[in-house]
Amino acid sequence: MTRIQLVTIIKTPKQIIFDASRNIDIHQQSAGKSNEKAIAGVTSGLINLNETVTWRGKHFGIYLTHKSRMTSMDFYDYFVDEMEEGKFRYFKHEHFFSEEKGITLMTDQLEYETPFGIIGRIFDFLFLKAHLQNFIIERNKVLKDVSEKQFQN
Repeated sequence: MTRIQLVTIIKTPKQIIFDASRNIDIHQQSAGKSNEKAIAGVTSGLINLNETVTWRGKHFGIYLTHKSRMTSMDFYDYFVDEMEEGKFRYFKHEHFFSEEKGITLMTDQLEYETPFGIIGRIFDFLFLKAHLQNFIIERNKVLKDVSEKQFQN
């Protein structure tokens, strides 16, 4: 199992970034490189507890689909999305939010397991982990920008 943890500092109250983080439209905006689109379930606006979204995007030159469900939510501190259908054997993305003096720490914890045994683990080591880290970093840059602009207005 592979684990990725990333922390992003955002100059906004956690309620703003919490909602931006579960906004399907903002996610699509941040996933321009992979042309990722919501094609089923919640396809725009905010996703909530027990709702699903199915994404279709181009990764490593091929189009893939990934259906996830929001399995846990504690307003405005935490939520989890987990894969229901897709190419991973296991995929869980936890989102944590803590605020102090108007500054929010947004922590992403991603755990996943690749299929295909040793071949999958080699692919993960050589390519996939870095790809997913960069995907989340890019997503978080957009979330930070959108949230800080919203807070300033």
